[in-house]
Amino acid sequence: MLCGGSRASVHLLDHRHPPTLGAKVLRQSSFVLRPCSAKSLQPMKSSSSRSHCKTPASLDCFSQGDDNPELSAEGISPVAGGIVALGKFDALHIGHRELAIQAARIGTPYLLSFVGMAEVLGWKPRAPIVAKCDRKRVLSSWASYCGDIAPVEFEIEFASVRHLNPQQFVEKLSREHRVCGVVAGENYRFGYRASGDASELVRLCKEFGISAYIINSVMDKNQVSGNTYTEEDSKSKERGQVSSTRVRHALAAGDVRYVTELLGRPHRVISRVRTQDITSKGRRITLQTSSLLNLPPGTGVYKACSLIVGDKYPISCKVVVDTSNLFIETEEERFHNSDVSQEEFLLLGIEFG
Repeated sequence: MLCGGSRASVHLLDHRHPPTLGAKVLRQSSFVLRPCSAKSLQPMKSSSSRSHCKTPASLDCFSQGDDNPELSAEGISPVAGGIVALGKFDALHIGHRELAIQAARIGTPYLLSFVGMAEVLGWKPRAPIVAKCDRKRVLSSWASYCGDIAPVEFEIEFASVRHLNPQQFVEKLSREHRVCGVVAGENYRFGYRASGDASELVRLCKEFGISAYIINSVMDKNQVSGNTYTEEDSKSKERGQVSSTRVRHALAAGDVRYVTELLGRPHRVISRVRTQDITSKGRRITLQTSSLLNLPPGTGVYKACSLIVGDKYPISCKVVVDTSNLFIETEEERFHNSDVSQEEFLLLGIEFG
């Protein structure tokens, strides 16, 4: 297991071709790393020794779990000794997954997410791409790509780091959170007013004894072939890469096939609805869009969808989306109000295949 050394380790992963499981090759740098001190860090290669990072089992909106790890009684950060992926993880798309894959190759993988950015920066509120309660399920599905380790998401209040310059931010990761290494994309920006870039991240990690791993962007193969939904690409330094903005545009266009390619999974919408408000007539269920916890695709008719109710098997369905409602037409009468729990609220999942 490797930790920081006299020089920062920089690895560049080539994603000019669509990523495929097991086909990625790292170009190892000539930098030499020293082993982590046994006194300061837990070993990472043995899953039994990861006391601060246990793989969540089947965590999703329909099972209970802690929202975020707490500090231990000793005040040790939950990500201490881990490899932290840095980025904005709104969509949890295949580019984000690639960061987690690289982190898992090195040690215990974490995603570092910031909460409260919209409120602090005064952005207009908008629905998330992935429902908050569904994020652990998505991360658990990445385990097969990450050496059977599900990455754990660690949240930091954006207000607590907003005014940190790049050096202060890396210092916080090193001294307060005691991370062993970081993974970031080549276009990563950080620090106050995004003043730091990937090259500065490498330099600062070297200064604070943290390993740094920079990977190439995962490119959108549809963009390469000329298919695009984003006018912003012509102005962006991130032209052609998979991004959360690209996912939002594809959802708005109703292209769920394209969304599936960008996410690496079918898009799942979660509805939190009072059982008494579910309108069910025969094979047709009506849900108000106000009950949705994340962003649905644009108005239209979607076939080959699935309805997920608790831990029951998915029910094949067709979904009609308009501005106010989701109309779900099942192929068989397997959903009845009497089948659901007697709790006041019910969580329903609708997957768009």
